[in-house]
Amino acid sequence: MQLVVGRIGRPHGVRGEVTVEVRTDDPELRFAVGAAIATDPESRGPLVIAGRRSHKGVLLVSFEGIHDRDAADELRGTMLVIDSGEVAPSDDPDEFHDHELMGLTVETVSGEPVGEVVDILHHGQDLLVVKRKGQEQALIPFVKALVPEVDLEAGRLVVDPPEGLL
Repeated sequence: MQLVVGRIGRPHGVRGEVTVEVRTDDPELRFAVGAAIATDPESRGPLVIAGRRSHKGVLLVSFEGIHDRDAADELRGTMLVIDSGEVAPSDDPDEFHDHELMGLTVETVSGEPVGEVVDILHHGQDLLVVKRKGQEQALIPFVKALVPEVDLEAGRLVVDPPEGLL
């Protein structure tokens, strides 16, 4: 499974630099000079990082072979991706990466099936998007009080929803 670690934005200057919307906790590793990074769409990459710097809190990256503003603008909107196997598991037993939660079966504390995790939204609070058979998707806040158990080995997570959530 591929994970998005960044999205190429607008060009910066005339020498081929682009802004990058960072979507990783480890930008120093993911955007290290010399690193080759896959892209979505795949036809635009892989891209090799030639330089990186911060400018007013925005990550600016230059890529090998991209030397002018026009070439940089053609990359706009490109997603920078890595294989989920490249992500080290967390040492914290209560911390999970999105790709670990995707596809987990969801059931209530009483064992009733709820559905399957199909997405995770990060809008101030993490929300699990759960696909339910024959019903609308459910949005479940990913907090310990509502999700008391995550069992990656068994491929399931348990929810304790308050009245009306489901």
